[in-house]
Amino acid sequence: MTNELAITLDNSKNEKAFVDPEVLSLSSSGRSVTDTIGGSENIELPPVEDGPDGGFGWFVVLGAFLVQVTSFGTATSVMQDYYEQNVFKGAAVELSFVGTIALVCLNSVSPLVQICASRFGIRVVLITGTFLVGLGLEMAGFSTQIWHLYLTQGVLFGVGASCIYVAIMGVAPQWFTKRRGLALGMIASGSGIGGLIIPFIMTSINASLGPAWTYRILGFICLAFDMLACFCVRERNPPKTRQHKKLSQIINLSVCKNTNYLLFAFASNIGLFGYFIPYFFLPSYGTFLGFTAEQGSTLVAVSSACNFVGRILTGILADRIGKINTNLLFTFITALSCLLIWTFAFNYGSLMAFATVFGLTSGSFFALISPICASLLGMESFLSGLSLLLVSNVISVFGPNIASAIETNVNSTPFFSYKMFAGVSYALATIFLLILKLRLDRNFFAKV
Repeated sequence: MTNELAITLDNSKNEKAFVDPEVLSLSSSGRSVTDTIGGSENIELPPVEDGPDGGFGWFVVLGAFLVQVTSFGTATSVMQDYYEQNVFKGAAVELSFVGTIALVCLNSVSPLVQICASRFGIRVVLITGTFLVGLGLEMAGFSTQIWHLYLTQGVLFGVGASCIYVAIMGVAPQWFTKRRGLALGMIASGSGIGGLIIPFIMTSINASLGPAWTYRILGFICLAFDMLACFCVRERNPPKTRQHKKLSQIINLSVCKNTNYLLFAFASNIGLFGYFIPYFFLPSYGTFLGFTAEQGSTLVAVSSACNFVGRILTGILADRIGKINTNLLFTFITALSCLLIWTFAFNYGSLMAFATVFGLTSGSFFALISPICASLLGMESFLSGLSLLLVSNVISVFGPNIASAIETNVNSTPFFSYKMFAGVSYALATIFLLILKLRLDRNFFAKV
């Protein structure tokens, strides 16, 4: 197991401090280094194992990329407009909860998925998740009531997506060291591609064959992609004997004693409150301004395409200027895009500019959640921290619902509260990330 970028200080606080990888590498011969954050205490570091930086890991990246395409690209693609106009008229709010339930299940059952992985292995979890994803979408094709969609695309698909997502996020970092940011950025970009192509696939199939066959064909597509991922994703050093972990071991609340981790968790959750706002309301805002439905859909498509590019760019920059620095920079630009571009966007050109900038920068958290958790907590506590963070992200899923409640209860220009809600969310997240960066290294230009 590669020695990660977190070391434990032998002091009264017993907190974990961040050490730059270049500094950490100096300790491979058993030399001590000085912790410039917690004081001037010398720390004896264990030897560092030089892990792989690619090889078969690129097949793991391919499999994990396909998982992201099928999981997040499908989770919110419920053909809401079609069902509202033709099947469940006047049930817009009820239909919106299909995607919400899927995202809640995807995040909340991750600790249980880790327990299953510890008992039965990653391969079994991947195959089970693949089966549930396919079954959920196939059964959604037989839905005649909204609650049928809740159970199929919401619960069945959401639990299956959680199985394959948690499995790949625990395996992928094992295969990379210096290029870990690039690899995880490429993986995270899959959700951007999924969000771009899957709605178009569903729309075209629905126009020819109807909603039932749309879900069935989509189920077969996801099944094929995820089966390929099952062949590509494997652990670098699988344990010889399986450990039967308990929930208390998976969700180790001791990670909450790490102030740096808490700052990152707060920043992530606050920022995610604003993440879904433009994707949910840009088409409606375009209609309000007099644009066609096709123009509104194009805005979301362009933003999703830029999200794909932005997540890869996030990984490249993270390897060069540091993970926290990259996340801070991109979060700050996202806040500015909402407050300074979207707020004053009243024509199609300015709205397209906002969609482009927001798409490029808003997905940095998804690309960096895994490497930042690993660097702040170390690999021993990495999965606990990741699971706890994913569970807490359930709260942020309701950001659009909260923003809608605010919009309906204030007397302001239509959609103004949506713009402010998203912008302020990212602005607050920027402040927390800035505090985290300065805690890790007071030199503002340091690679962190």
